[in-house]
Amino acid sequence: MTSRQDLRPRPREAGTATPADLERLARVVRSSLGIDLQPAKSSVVRQRLGARMRELGLSSLGAYLDLIEAPWAEDERDNLISATTTNVTHFFREAHHFEMLERDVLPGLIDQAKAGGRVRIWSAGCSTGQEPFSIAACIVGLCPEAAQFDIRVLATDVDPGVLDQARDATYPVAEAELLPPERRRALFGESKHAGSAKIRDAVLGLVSFKRLNLVKTWPMKHPFDVIFCRNVAIYLDKTVREDLWRRFSDALRDDGVLFIGHSERVLGSAIERLDHAGTTAYRKRPAPRPSSSRI
Repeated sequence: MTSRQDLRPRPREAGTATPADLERLARVVRSSLGIDLQPAKSSVVRQRLGARMRELGLSSLGAYLDLIEAPWAEDERDNLISATTTNVTHFFREAHHFEMLERDVLPGLIDQAKAGGRVRIWSAGCSTGQEPFSIAACIVGLCPEAAQFDIRVLATDVDPGVLDQARDATYPVAEAELLPPERRRALFGESKHAGSAKIRDAVLGLVSFKRLNLVKTWPMKHPFDVIFCRNVAIYLDKTVREDLWRRFSDALRDDGVLFIGHSERVLGSAIERLDHAGTTAYRKRPAPRPSSSRI
């Protein structure tokens, strides 16, 4: 038998979303991060936001979107960024890129630095820091005295939470032990560790972490010798992705190298300036010099 109480409207569970809410979420994510939020990923984002919405006492996605669109809700928008972005990474991921870096790219850059030049490498979408520290370990391996020269690795990400973890430069010993011995020593040195392993100072000192949204304005004024942006563009809207490749090509110096993810390809206008240099690696073609006419 059904009681009168059973017929009362039940409060909606946290995370309840109408089709209009989902469309609105996709628009917010696209405008703020450039991410193409497909339906499958939308459900993951909603699950990640569920606990936060319960903390705030919000019963629907629409109410949460009302909150994050308020001018004063910048901190809450960071929670949406963390829920939307994917942070899967490990040291020396896609090893062929680091082999190419050590073999074909860094020797010339180190010579450039030793001659008084400036060397800048950018890890765009650095997540919890494994990529930029791997880059810096390659530099130190080829040039132990790298700190004496003008060599720096800039590491950026849109998610402040992962940047805090990266700056801490401390990782589970289990993660360090997955590395080949020579790579482990390059990153962590010879010291023994208990539950965690700390990036050694020679590597840590080359890397600086900054927050940056890749689809917004970039404050950097000088070109980069190398840019790593791997497994980031794959999540972006097609138009945003092609514009990002163009901006990276503009940000590289002539002969600079761009490394991208294994599932990504440079398309759009950027391909006019970038030549294939290896597996998912591109080298910037020098701009043609204007022809001089003789009088």
